[in-house]
Amino acid sequence: MNIVIEHNPSSIKLSELGVMSWPKWSCQPGKYALVFEERETCYLVKGKVKVYPKGSSSEFVEFGAGDLVTIPKGLSCTWEVSLFIDKHYQFDPPT
Repeated sequence: MNIVIEHNPSSIKLSELGVMSWPKWSCQPGKYALVFEERETCYLVKGKVKVYPKGSSSEFVEFGAGDLVTIPKGLSCTWEVSLFIDKHYQFDPPT
């Protein structure tokens, strides 16, 4: 699935990336079908989620509050949100 998770990145790294100036997105617990048209980097302020690639019910990655996550371009997946998500995110510019 190629999702990269960095657990508890330093405040220096977050500051260098400008994470707190990125747009915010939030969602309630539930299941969401998503397609990532561009690569996304996000930082979870709150929440917990399992991400299942399209067509899989057993393969997943899990991340949550305090994680810096990179999601590859073109990923079709289901987000199974167990705790309210509040995140900052940034998409790579279209190529």
